Amino acid sequence: MPNPLDAAAVRAWCGLALEALGRERERIDAINVYPVADGDTGTNLYLTLESAARAVEAAFDGHASAGTAPGLADAIGAMAHGALIGARGNSGTIVAQLLRGMTEVLAADAATADAGRAAEALRRALRRAAASTYEAVAHPVEGTVLTVATAAADAAERAAGTGGAAEVARAAHEGARSALRATPGQLAVLGRAGVVDAGGCGLVALLGALADALSGETSATPVAVRADAPLPEAAGCEAATRAAADGCHNPDGPAFEVIYLLEAGDDAVARLRTRLDGLGDSLVVVGGDGLWNVHVHVDDAGAAVEAGIEAGRPYRIRITHFGGATRVKEPAMAARAVVAVVPGAGLAGLCSEVGATPVAVRPGEPPASGELVQAIRQAHAREVMLLPNDPELRHTAAAAAEQARTEGVRVALIPTRSAVQGIAALAVHEPGRSFDEDVVAMTSAAGATRYAELAVAERQSWTMAGVCQAGDVLGLIDGDVAVIGSDLTVTATTVLDRMLSAGGEMVTLVLGAQAPPSLAERLERHVHERHLAVDTVVYDGGQHGAPLLIGVE
Repeated sequence: MPNPLDAAAVRAWCGLALEALGRERERIDAINVYPVADGDTGTNLYLTLESAARAVEAAFDGHASAGTAPGLADAIGAMAHGALIGARGNSGTIVAQLLRGMTEVLAADAATADAGRAAEALRRALRRAAASTYEAVAHPVEGTVLTVATAAADAAERAAGTGGAAEVARAAHEGARSALRATPGQLAVLGRAGVVDAGGCGLVALLGALADALSGETSATPVAVRADAPLPEAAGCEAATRAAADGCHNPDGPAFEVIYLLEAGDDAVARLRTRLDGLGDSLVVVGGDGLWNVHVHVDDAGAAVEAGIEAGRPYRIRITHFGGATRVKEPAMAARAVVAVVPGAGLAGLCSEVGATPVAVRPGEPPASGELVQAIRQAHAREVMLLPNDPELRHTAAAAAEQARTEGVRVALIPTRSAVQGIAALAVHEPGRSFDEDVVAMTSAAGATRYAELAVAERQSWTMAGVCQAGDVLGLIDGDVAVIGSDLTVTATTVLDRMLSAGGEMVTLVLGAQAPPSLAERLERHVHERHLAVDTVVYDGGQHGAPLLIGVE
């Protein structure tokens, strides 16, 4: 059943868009050849939408604390603002402007409960979005995301009057997909590489997420990265990138990408556009109402920043060399380090004791990719193993790893799905061996560790083990509910017995802040009595979510 175009739909759109870009990120990075074949468009779009999604969640949280609900104008405005302040790269900056253009229409016509009026508002919003992207780019080029945005608006206009907002969004998505397939014939650099426009790929994913959010139906169709068919294999994408880079990269082009937020008036920004246009290319300036995001490719990065200082107050300045990000030389750079996301202070202390850099989080407050990048920087190492320790962080961690690589750090993402898998990986970490050997050993140790978690049900719901009631103790094994009980210790012993029935040599118990004092002792005794030759180790995790984490190696 279609959903109304309201704040909840914007929230759902953000979540679906972030998920879609997480799936497509590597494929989009791999075909990134224009305007520079630097292989980061997918990552930049993901980071931009991540900032937008966090801003929308903050808006909902702010209204909830005030006892109110956000309206459409609040939600779409937060999304656009979040994208503006977090925009990365050329494509991310353009998408931020596209969202701002949509906001100009939807915020002004926020009463869209009527289906016909909502469809008309969305049609006009998509048209304004497409027009605003051309306004933001100093020298628009066809065969890029700009062309795809215009085709989406054209398709939405043709669908007006034939249905509600969901139908308009779906038509826009289909129009964008068709336009994307045609981009290699419009832009020579794409045609030589045999790929479609990377920024356009991101926009197609974004519009697909919007159509899914409004229709209530998830399609999750992969975005075609070639004009004729998808490239399902990463190796194929990498080959396309190499061919594009070899045949299309201009070594005489600008050496630096400069991005910053700028507080300035309209007149000062107009003068800034003129000056930056004379310094380099790929100029995109988006924003308004005193806050702007400036993006340009130049040879003289200092001059680009100085121009911003003359125009107003630049901040969050980022300068990236197209051969790798510029970095301040660190006097004591370590050879290798580990960065681990952990759910409590106890595990954070454990990580610190063994030399790892912890990122401690609370339940319901997952870290953003920027926080993980900052932790990688703080590790001050040339090589870093990143342990997300949560399946929900796989896209966030992948984006952080990709960003850190652009700064010259060799990052390996160890696919840990639980803190106990992270502990197992840390146990075999040896900085003295080769990086690749260490990655293999840590990955193998994590993969050989089954994980479980005990939680308390907050409401009645259906699970893999049956119906649970509020207050029931749930035993989750490898992410699925396997046991429903009423007593924490009894449920924990049942979970342990099930896990050890398949064998095991070591049991790891991580106690949460709410765990009973006697829980560890009783479980250790149970393992000793029922499972001979199985060792047990106990850690005080201090996490406030799960009262107990279990690992079996």
